[in-house]
Amino acid sequence: MNVVVVGAGVGGLSVAVRLAAAGHRVTVLERGEAVGGKLARYARDGFVFDTGPSLLTLPEVFDPSRRVAGTGRDLVEPVPLDPIVRHRFPDGTVLDSCRDPDAFAARVGAALGPAAAAEWAGLWRRAGRIWDTSWRHVLRTSLSPARQLWRLSDLWAIRPGQTLRGLGVRDPRLRMFVDRYATYAGADPRRAPAALLAAAYAELAFGGWYLPGGLATLADALLSRCLDLGVVVRCGTAVTAIDAAGGRVHGVRADGERLPADVVVTDVDARDVYRDLLPAPRRLARLADRSLSGFVLLLGVRGESGLAHHNVYFPDDYDAEFDAVFGDPGRGVRARPAPGPTVYVTVADDPLVRPAGHEAWFVLVNAARQGTAADAVDWRRPGLAEAYADRVLDVLEARGVAVRDRLVFREVLPPGDSIYGTAGSLRRPANRGPVEGLFLVGGSVHPGGGLPMVALSADIVASEIGPAH
Repeated sequence: MNVVVVGAGVGGLSVAVRLAAAGHRVTVLERGEAVGGKLARYARDGFVFDTGPSLLTLPEVFDPSRRVAGTGRDLVEPVPLDPIVRHRFPDGTVLDSCRDPDAFAARVGAALGPAAAAEWAGLWRRAGRIWDTSWRHVLRTSLSPARQLWRLSDLWAIRPGQTLRGLGVRDPRLRMFVDRYATYAGADPRRAPAALLAAAYAELAFGGWYLPGGLATLADALLSRCLDLGVVVRCGTAVTAIDAAGGRVHGVRADGERLPADVVVTDVDARDVYRDLLPAPRRLARLADRSLSGFVLLLGVRGESGLAHHNVYFPDDYDAEFDAVFGDPGRGVRARPAPGPTVYVTVADDPLVRPAGHEAWFVLVNAARQGTAADAVDWRRPGLAEAYADRVLDVLEARGVAVRDRLVFREVLPPGDSIYGTAGSLRRPANRGPVEGLFLVGGSVHPGGGLPMVALSADIVASEIGPAH
């Protein structure tokens, strides 16, 4: 069959690899000038930054022996991280996460005390049950929303009605640690499902990994594999419509050109597909709120800091941060920049991404998406982004990380749209579209956001389409 893939993010490239390997004729259309989507890089003066994901989990889903994304020999060998993340709490306590569950449990006890260790033991058992249930019944299966909810309600381990905060973690530091996994899905932990404990399980049971040269090398590997398999990849080509007359796809329109197709796979946010690309705009079923975005600083830094690869500096009041970022439009409270946010600092000990004697710092804080709605912030307002960048550096300095006098340069990347479209929902759109021959991959659809979930969505779609006849 002739397949057109709209979008060359990790989901689009991964499904293109799978379908081309199965004998389909595949063309990938990407509106940007480079592949990778959110898995992007920025280079300046010998410094290289990942501007999207900075942590790889479940790298085996990209292993060709698993027949998931099929990157083959082009995949750079991942390097395990220990610590995966260094957490610094307001009272000065430090907790380093690691791949070994027993070792991490011991670290929890040593850093947070025996009561927190006992709480963690119970959470870990729960996380394991959620992961096992999700892996067997959800993450690798294409489910309609109704069927998905029926299964989730029958699998007590997931309990879709419970939130992360509803787990009732008593130790405030351990609660912050658990809450952080809500932000992996762009969600507020007070509303995010407890099923997101599966993300903690995946990270701590299977490890966190780094790719030398940065995670954007994964997109390079996927592109190389696509080209090896004969996939046509066209960048700078914006798809404006999906031709779906009569209830099935016939092709797409891109830059005034019509490209015929038997199957169309989109790696575009599901809301945009339903609203903008189909001939008759359609509404998705009620989903979760739009996810948060991120305010980013890219810092070229002189000297060595001794920081871990990933560092999290928690605030005194985590709830105040989420109140600011999400606002409360129902009560007339607008989203705003958080004055005392959690600060995430990534510093790769990798000579491929910085000049000798220097470090490349990726600094991230949770932020509302760009916009003028009540749940957004107009980051384009003159002076706001630069002023908030100063604020973030002030917060870092107050938490013991002074960097201003070592800066070679500072680049500010204000928030764009939401990271994952819907925030941590168990009710994401299905991989099958509303018309025959249309499929959806990526972080906005089942099974969710994050690199491994996106790869699994590509595997689900490729299995649904099947081999060429």
